[in-house]
Order: sequence, then structure tokens, then C-alpha cells
Amino acid sequence: MIGILGGTFDPVHYGHLRSALEVKDIFGLTEVRLIPCAQPPHRQQPSATAWMRLEMLKLAIGSQAGLIVDDRELKRDGASYMIDTLSSLRQDFITEPLLLFIGSDAFNQLTTWHEWQHLFDFAHIIVMTRPGYEIQQLDDFFNTRLTKNRSELAHNSAGKLYFQQVSQLDISATAIRNMIAEQQNPGFLLPDIVIAYIRQHQLYQRQ
Repeated sequence: MIGILGGTFDPVHYGHLRSALEVKDIFGLTEVRLIPCAQPPHRQQPSATAWMRLEMLKLAIGSQAGLIVDDRELKRDGASYMIDTLSSLRQDFITEPLLLFIGSDAFNQLTTWHEWQHLFDFAHIIVMTRPGYEIQQLDDFFNTRLTKNRSELAHNSAGKLYFQQVSQLDISATAIRNMIAEQQNPGFLLPDIVIAYIRQHQLYQRQ
């Protein structure tokens, strides 16, 4: 099984990295692909360029086994729609179960995503929840796909909805950017090697 974790990673921080490692272990994944978004369709353009965000992600992951930086969205023109990314991944992994990991906030907005119903044609959707999170009322579309049996994910290549509690670190990329703009130290929120890159390239400075 292959995990997929998309995001702007502007910048990548320990919240992203811890979630990737945790779901890899929980679901026994062969690998987790972290896919930086080139042109997010649902939010403003990232502060750092796509290729800088890619470089920070590579630095952060280093030689960590099972975590892979995937740049396919950066090589594609136009808005970075997840449906196109999953379709592309399915061509590479024809029969392998694909697990798309999203946060609970993203799940609450899922019906606004481009061709969102067809995401299930290519992958399972795993919603990462925090302790105490209550699942919103699911309609028939989601209920027919919902499973509480993790083994079903391995026995089907796509099509299931699953909720998994993870110890998501309450770290915000926006807060990190604001700290840097205010010349505060963002240490222990993201890898030192990423902080060094940010300083070297003077990213997130107040204009």
C-alpha cells in the first residue's frame, strides 16, 4: 500500500513529517509520497516558489526510509487538482492500494474539490483526526464507502473512506512564516536544515 500526502509545505514542518511517519507505521505502508502542490486551487499562492518548497521538503526528509518526495504536480501546468495527481499515480501503480491522507478540516471541504466524487475511483481516502474530533454527519455517498475495517484497504485498490486518529502536532506553517517575519526563532517547529535554507534564501521576510 502506498500513502499520499499532499500540501503546499510552505514551509514543511514537524506536523507534516510526524503525520507521514505515523500513518506509514499504522497502515504498514510501503512508502508515503509527499507531493508539494504547485498551484493550489483553494487557497492563495504560497509565499515560497514551488521549487524552493520542493527543496525544503527534500532537505527535511533526508534519508528517512519510506518517505519519498514526489514532484509530479510541479511538472504539470495549470491548477494542481488532486484528481489529476491520483490519476497519474494510478498509471504508475496499477493494482497497488493508494491511500490519500487528508486532515479533518480538508475533509469538511472535500465536496468543493474538483471532481471530488471520482477521487474514490483512484484511491482510498483516509481522514486523519485529532483526539476528541467528532465526524460530521455523513451522507449516503460517504456512508456507502465508509469502513471501520482497516484490512479492507489492503484488499481493495481504491474506493473506501476510513477515519484514523493520529497525534497531529498543532503546528501551523502560517504561524511559522509570521514568526520568521517578526524575526522570532522558529526552532523545534521544523528541522534545523530547513531553517538554515530559509535564512540562506531570506524567505518569509516582511516586505
